[in-house]
Amino acid sequence: MNDMSFARRFCIAALLTLLFAGCGSRATPAVPTTSTASSPEEDVFTDARLELVEKYIEGAGITNEDVLQAMRTVPRHEFVPPDYLDQAYEDHPIPIGYGQTISQPYIVAWMTELLELQPGEKVLEIGTGSGYQAAILAELGYVDVYSIEIVPELAESAATRLQVLGYTNVRVKQGDGYYGWPEYGPFDAIIVTAAPDHLPAPLAEQLAEGGQVVIPIGPPGWYQSLWKFVKDEGELKAYNLGGVAFVPLTGSGVEQHEAEPSSMP
Repeated sequence: MNDMSFARRFCIAALLTLLFAGCGSRATPAVPTTSTASSPEEDVFTDARLELVEKYIEGAGITNEDVLQAMRTVPRHEFVPPDYLDQAYEDHPIPIGYGQTISQPYIVAWMTELLELQPGEKVLEIGTGSGYQAAILAELGYVDVYSIEIVPELAESAATRLQVLGYTNVRVKQGDGYYGWPEYGPFDAIIVTAAPDHLPAPLAEQLAEGGQVVIPIGPPGWYQSLWKFVKDEGELKAYNLGGVAFVPLTGSGVEQHEAEPSSMP
């Protein structure tokens, strides 16, 4: 289709979503309905999603086929606020209210690939946000996902959204992600989608032997580095993967420990 036709159909999709979702003072994404009927608007979203994956995710070097298929399948437009619906399949972050964002699709795919997940593993996500990253992890179909969100409104809406979309292998908890979720640890993988200025010690302690943490680390309001930590014989091996930009990790945990000296980033 030509660019003008594509843009026109996207505008129609955005208008219809606004009419059904209503308006609110926050940018929180609307919770999807349970209808499974296909529509021309859904076809537009599917085409845009497949193009995004082909050009900006697979085309940028992501090779894990399970991750690529999850990115092709999860409807990102269900996780963005109605005002940003026309940007759902552009490769950049989108505000979701409360000072939070839904991450850039490439970054979501890259961090998921870096976890090197295997069937039967448990994954802890810090920073549920809209629930999109959790949905990508759950869509893999062979891991159990535990996700923590500090903002009560986002935790509630994300949990509902994931349930409505059928992601039953995700548990969502409202709380301070700095301390992890020890009741369900140890975890085979931990992914952090907001940036502290160091690796939280509770997360390192809840990582299983051979497990991996993928986390942005750096000062708030500035660029950070994406780090991968691998637990090997009780010790963490650290790998700096380059610059990224995330919203800061918030909560009493990071505030109480940000000034403490650490031998790690």
